[in-house]
Amino acid sequence: MARGDKSAYSSKQKRKAQHIEESYEKRGVSDKEAEARAWATVNKQSGGGEKSGSGRKKPASQKAAARRDSARRAVATKEGHSPNRGRASARKRSASKRTTARKTGSARKKTSSARRSSR
Repeated sequence: MARGDKSAYSSKQKRKAQHIEESYEKRGVSDKEAEARAWATVNKQSGGGEKSGSGRKKPASQKAAARRDSARRAVATKEGHSPNRGRASARKRSASKRTTARKTGSARKKTSSARRSSR
């Protein structure tokens, strides 16, 4: 589907966008900007085109809740608060990688203590 193609939107979504667009035009917003804002609003409220896609059978409220949850998890991860506190990545390491990590850690300690003693 090309950008700007509205075939994936339901007739209800198209009517809603048209109504929002008219409302913006009444307020003095240009035609092109009004259309862009209208479709952005429809996307925000309903989660995109409802005729296709993985979320087709989900109601808009469920899609919105999923988006909020996803955004909350993304912010937490960005701030360094992983929901599993790094346990998942630790489980993925093999025994040999753990040994290598230990060696690297002990080498770091030796290097830092050598630097401190030379000062």
